[in-house]
Amino acid sequence: MSTSHNKIPMFSKEEYDDWNIRMQAHLAAQDDDMWFFITYGPMMIMKAYTTIAITAGGAQWIEKTRFEYTT
Repeated sequence: MSTSHNKIPMFSKEEYDDWNIRMQAHLAAQDDDMWFFITYGPMMIMKAYTTIAITAGGAQWIEKTRFEYTT
């Protein structure tokens, strides 16, 4: 008993903008936090904050920016 509003939007590179909006709406309908976890992930990616680690005597951690994910 499938209805059209339950179908996953099919990707089409010619209509990417429309697909993007429909996919976000589809995921939000599945769960309120779904798009948040897809965008930001279930955990924070951290890096050592060496300036404070030296003065505090222990490892200090801060969140990486999205541009630092591969470093």
